[in-house]
Amino acid sequence: MELLIKGGRVLDPASGLDARMDVLVRDGVVAALAPEILAPNAQVLHAGGLAVAPGLVDMHVHLREPGFEAKETVATGCAAAARGGVTTLVAMPNTNPVTDCPEVLRLVREKAAPTGVHVLPAGAVSVGEKGQQLTDFAALQAAGAPAVSDDGNPIQNNALMREALLQAKSLGLLLLDHCEDRDMVKNYGVNEGAVSRQLGLPGRPAVAEELQIMRDVMLAEDVGARIHICHISTARGIDIVRQAKARGVAVTCETCPQYFWLTEDEVLRQGSMARVNPPLRTPADVEAVRQGLVDGTIDVLVTDHAPHTAEEKARPLPDAPSGMVGLETSLALNLTGLYHSGLLTLLQVLDRMTRCPADLLGIPAGRIAVGQAADLVLFDPDETWTVDRNQFASKGRNTPFHGKTLRGKVKATLSGGKIIYQEG
Repeated sequence: MELLIKGGRVLDPASGLDARMDVLVRDGVVAALAPEILAPNAQVLHAGGLAVAPGLVDMHVHLREPGFEAKETVATGCAAAARGGVTTLVAMPNTNPVTDCPEVLRLVREKAAPTGVHVLPAGAVSVGEKGQQLTDFAALQAAGAPAVSDDGNPIQNNALMREALLQAKSLGLLLLDHCEDRDMVKNYGVNEGAVSRQLGLPGRPAVAEELQIMRDVMLAEDVGARIHICHISTARGIDIVRQAKARGVAVTCETCPQYFWLTEDEVLRQGSMARVNPPLRTPADVEAVRQGLVDGTIDVLVTDHAPHTAEEKARPLPDAPSGMVGLETSLALNLTGLYHSGLLTLLQVLDRMTRCPADLLGIPAGRIAVGQAADLVLFDPDETWTVDRNQFASKGRNTPFHGKTLRGKVKATLSGGKIIYQEG
């Protein structure tokens, strides 16, 4: 079976390609790239006026299943991913049961298989995410885990973290760490600062994140391992990573749209809908995130897609769970906030959403090239639309961007040459 994607602006950050081209897909693989392809027997997908890019790779997603299906299922999460142009995602392990053994990992992969979205569950670093005993990294890797993480339950024991880095290094696994000192942040719902004082609530201090980042950097440097910092949010944390990279430490990091779009003041406007971990920070931190993206200190753009039920998010700020959904809005938020604002080029935005996460994970994704699987997203980089959470494919409606007008819209998503989402 052949599919001809006709007349699109093909963007491939890995090769630097940015040109009007046709893309011929045969048996799920890119068979040809050329300005004009004749394929009389092919199904034609007209892409005039659209960008054609590698399917997005989101290396930080919470699918909630097993155990929390009221928030999200693998099926609904993958439907949201497809609508957002995401063809590959890493599912975090803080489910119930925790993804700390091959059996749970295989369960998630089996549930994802019919959706067309490539779901790669991260294995837990510690058994039950309790931070006491390491899991069997080799068994998790053999079952398909591209990385290990205790995200949501960051490891506090320094010796265990060091041993985890050594084991991950020996296997070539990436370790993804949520950096917060748990004794400092407890279950507080807002950044420590002007807003927490105005609300009369204890806050999560920036230094709680920065201390853990510094610890991770020092441990990775000590043992010669790779470390990846999840959802970085503070100016000093970004500077720690910047300096470590300059020394040659194998540290990378990611951020999410909320950390360059929103400040802690959003909590005053939207309450628990703006509660995330780490919390929304100050204007100076937001500017530092933007500059970290511009100078390349921040390697990857992710969503940290974290669906919750409406009842949970309706609770008062101190009692509500942290997190927001993002799969269906991330491309538009990144295009609006980074590309249309002039901070990054279109290729640079896409690079942080495709090639870079794929390379960090060591997976064959994030590229458009002959012989590569035809995992693609077609989008209009200029179309404006308004976020309506009631139209989401995700079960989660917890977004602070409801009602926001954005620029950049996904029109179709292909996985292995098959259309898994098409607008309308």
